[in-house]
Amino acid sequence: MTASSAELTTLADPLATGTHTVHIDGIPLRYHVHGTGPVCVAHSGGPGISWEYLRMPSLERQLTVVYPEPIGTGGSGRLPTHPRGYTRDRYSRFLGALITHLGVDQVHLLGRSHGGFVVQHHALRHPEGIAGVILYESSPVTGPEHATEAARRVAAYAERHANHPELPGIIAAFQALPEISDDAGMIKAARTLLPAYFADYWGRQEEFASLRASVTATHISGLDENLAPDPVDDRTALASLAVPALVVVGRHDFICGTRWAKDLHALIPGSDLLVLENSGHFGHLEEPQVFAQTVAGFVARHTTDLIQPPSTYRPGCQPVSQAAPLRSLP
Repeated sequence: MTASSAELTTLADPLATGTHTVHIDGIPLRYHVHGTGPVCVAHSGGPGISWEYLRMPSLERQLTVVYPEPIGTGGSGRLPTHPRGYTRDRYSRFLGALITHLGVDQVHLLGRSHGGFVVQHHALRHPEGIAGVILYESSPVTGPEHATEAARRVAAYAERHANHPELPGIIAAFQALPEISDDAGMIKAARTLLPAYFADYWGRQEEFASLRASVTATHISGLDENLAPDPVDDRTALASLAVPALVVVGRHDFICGTRWAKDLHALIPGSDLLVLENSGHFGHLEEPQVFAQTVAGFVARHTTDLIQPPSTYRPGCQPVSQAAPLRSLP
């Protein structure tokens, strides 16, 4: 659906600090703006994990970071087919409409984990107006090969922490993931599993305990409207990625670890690679200064003052501004 000029008329600055809502295809998408500098849209992961964990204060000192709450999560609306239908095509459509709504000539896109899958999918199909992408804990492929590698890394984690009293609960939560069918189950799993996603959660438990206690999530099935899976395999397509790319990975990430980051780096011509040596899946929290310095430097190198043609990707959207304050990550 093409948006009319009336639908694109904004009631307030879409990049003002705070909380905003824009309606896309009749569904509200909430997003949050913080920081100053070039614009970077940061798409969180899951799918279904609420956006707050991705707050990056160190990066916000150098960039204007826009944090959408992906459809189906938090304050954003749900699809009529919820919890099905949240495909990469659907997320890409909403991301493109948000970029158009922001009204800037160029943006950078940061996608973390599943958000990385979304960002690389979008950039491959709609590169116009995108100055660069940061693929943070992403992978060029999912499916059996990816699952086998994750299982191997989980087994290694279990061996390292064999005597920890929480280990049996963590392993049980991994095994129960396919059976989750509601939001309560998803939240319980996210909080139980969180330690495994850090390089040294137990050594820094006091620092990260509040995040574990506050993380929320929505059950997203991973299936399309017809109950078919939405697999990722961008290995062939990534050779044609037409925008600069930075790949970021934690050395100790078990789910989208260095194997997949190195594959992304090899597949994307001219890409940069940052391996955070003391991080797992949360490098922006585990090594925030190195993370922010590298991401901000990448954005600075690939931000230009030249006027670029605005995006022609215009799904239907109608903005609504809100004056609610930006929530802080605990």
